Amino acid sequence: MRWRIVTLLAFVAGLTYIDRLNLGILAKYIQEEFQLPTQTMGWILGAFSLGYAWFHLPGGWLADRFGPRRILAAAILWFSAFTAATAMAPTFLLVKWLGVAWGLAIVRFLMGIGESAAIPVGNKMMGYWLGSKERAFGTSIFLAGVGGGGVIAPLLITWMGKEWGWRTPFLALGFIGVFAALACYHYVTDQPQGNPRVNAAELAIISGDRKPESSSLSGPLRTRVPWLRVLSAPSIWGLMISHFCLVYPAYIFFTWFFIYLVKVRGVTVSKAGFWGSAPFVANVCLVPLWGWLSDRAAEKLGKRRGRRATAWTGIACSALLLWSGSHTVSNPLALLQLTLAAGFNFAASAVLWTTCNDISTKSSGSISGIMTTFGSLGGLASPVVTAAVATRMGWTRALDFAVLVTAISGLAWFFIDADRTIE
Repeated sequence: MRWRIVTLLAFVAGLTYIDRLNLGILAKYIQEEFQLPTQTMGWILGAFSLGYAWFHLPGGWLADRFGPRRILAAAILWFSAFTAATAMAPTFLLVKWLGVAWGLAIVRFLMGIGESAAIPVGNKMMGYWLGSKERAFGTSIFLAGVGGGGVIAPLLITWMGKEWGWRTPFLALGFIGVFAALACYHYVTDQPQGNPRVNAAELAIISGDRKPESSSLSGPLRTRVPWLRVLSAPSIWGLMISHFCLVYPAYIFFTWFFIYLVKVRGVTVSKAGFWGSAPFVANVCLVPLWGWLSDRAAEKLGKRRGRRATAWTGIACSALLLWSGSHTVSNPLALLQLTLAAGFNFAASAVLWTTCNDISTKSSGSISGIMTTFGSLGGLASPVVTAAVATRMGWTRALDFAVLVTAISGLAWFFIDADRTIE
């Protein structure tokens, strides 16, 4: 049963990324229909990030306080409703006073609020539904859904938009999201012992070698987050800094990579489309592998040393490949290295999410929310700083700076101790 839950949550993670990428893919059609300037379209696209950046913590806290099942279902229903509303936004009454651009921007902002809760709340569920010996692997499958969504989105959305118009993908995805919300609400439970489909043998696997009185499966589900202990713990600050520094280079692949391929590397648009999706393919391949390695390392070395070892290895591989790829003349070899650099970046990030549950299962929603907020700040800084460095010093130096930021994420792990809980 637990792997069905993981699969469902991976589907939700993939859906969030398809929903967030769909507007960028269909922006051309919307601009043509409503005569929207490129700069205005940029503000509409950015409205999602503004909503997404600031509501991770409230979503995670609500999951800690009232249980993850209802909060996750509500979040999915919320962002799916506003995904569908994107197709209808130009017809809203509000548009008569504010205009089409503001109507679209408000809808995308509200959609971002819903999506911001999905990953932290889903990660909290990983803590309850997976034992410590398989937690990193299960969490990595959940997060690999992001890569799957990134691979599927360009193909699916482009095809639907060409066949049935730009409104159809938004409506269809909203409809799918409603079913996903219903599945999470009726099929998933907050904790495995409350699910009739979980037998005693599986419950024993999830509980592992923890004593009943110390197990996260016992005791009250609704948690009052110990904020003083959370904010004073060095591990929490290490998670926040490391995530900020890993999201920064990751967002280069989300924002500037296609332009870098075409304008700097001279890659054709068709080939750039292929290489633009390659980092997401690397995510699907490397993230589950890294989760499995993290569990094996934690089992043999202990959580503190095991999580550090796998995170450091992923970070080192990402930094070295990012540096070597940016300095390699041959395009195929350079792009292969950059793709792998992105994959190792995602793999190292997955270890951070697992560590949130290692530190506190009961408060992991809030911890995941704080960490993701800092990551979003890295995502906001990345395109701006990258453009500034590239303009003044060239693209090679811009990627070299991303290598430096990646290395700092590794240093932050000296403050992270997955063996030391705050409960």
